[in-house]
Amino acid sequence: MSSLLKPFAVCEGPCESSGGVRRGCPSPAPHQQPPFRRLSAAAGLGGSLPAHQRSFPDRRNLAAAAVGGRKVTHPGKAILAGGIAGGIEICITFPTEYVKTQLQLDERANPPRYRGIGDCVKLTVQDHGLRGLYRGLSSLLYGSIPKSAVRFGTFEMLSNPMRDATGRLDNTRSLLCGLGAGIAEAIVVVCPMETLKVKLIHDQCSLRPRYRGFFHGVSEIIREQGVRGTYQGLTATVLKQGSNQAIRFYVMNALRNWYKGDDPRRDMHPIVTAMFGATAGAASVFGNTPLDVVKTRMQGLEAHRYKNTMDCAFQILKHEGPQAFYKGTVPRLGRVCLDVAIVFVIYEEVVKLLNNMWKTQ
Repeated sequence: MSSLLKPFAVCEGPCESSGGVRRGCPSPAPHQQPPFRRLSAAAGLGGSLPAHQRSFPDRRNLAAAAVGGRKVTHPGKAILAGGIAGGIEICITFPTEYVKTQLQLDERANPPRYRGIGDCVKLTVQDHGLRGLYRGLSSLLYGSIPKSAVRFGTFEMLSNPMRDATGRLDNTRSLLCGLGAGIAEAIVVVCPMETLKVKLIHDQCSLRPRYRGFFHGVSEIIREQGVRGTYQGLTATVLKQGSNQAIRFYVMNALRNWYKGDDPRRDMHPIVTAMFGATAGAASVFGNTPLDVVKTRMQGLEAHRYKNTMDCAFQILKHEGPQAFYKGTVPRLGRVCLDVAIVFVIYEEVVKLLNNMWKTQ
């Protein structure tokens, strides 16, 4: 009954619901403001604009602002940050990739040339010097920048519409987005890049190497086999990259969600990001090394021995046994764990930098 006798104040009702403050009406205290207006003020949105100019844009900006505690990553930023991360990473980890490829090409059918990782490094340095461990780097360097750019750009384009109201991406959707990112990078960049890399490394094993460098090797391969010669093992590459990124993004997203728990705005220290990235990389190695072995054989100089991807897998199993599918696992494990950890850390840090320099909604 007392509420009925309470005098009506001019600043109540229409004055407040209109989104503005009429002359003579005191501004409500922050704790008395509607929740949306408090959020807008905290985010620096709306300002003194009339309600009809700020209501809907403010809602869009707020919705775009929360993704796991950070803004939704614009695909353009993802492409740029991914390219930078990929270029830095490959310069650090290439020697392990070189050793892995050499061991996978050291088929059991022939007398094995290397007794292990250390022996491969030792003989390479003896024959070609330290620079020998970087043979084929140029092909990967030219490809790693667009590869990572396509990977992260595709992942962000696919995942942004799939996130919930808080910006969280569930594990199943992260698996599908990672699969899509892997397939895209395999077709656009990875297959031709990997084919050139394997051929250049395999050529170095010959007594009389044919290729004098990256550009000479590319020109000779295209002259002899056409553009199709750079797409050997496409099926195996799509399977490998698709499963690779599906596993990595799934594990990384699951660990990120677990770490942040009920607080999507909780920051992740770069060391934590690196640990989660290394874990995701290890999971992908154990999950798809057999596909990597088949892909490498299909892209080598003796790929003509195999009719197709299935025939290659059958020949390996028949002549070398099932353990051959895990050749080079140890060096690949070291390289991939370091690779994924570095890429995710650099990517996240570059995105933070770009968010300060490049304002997007």
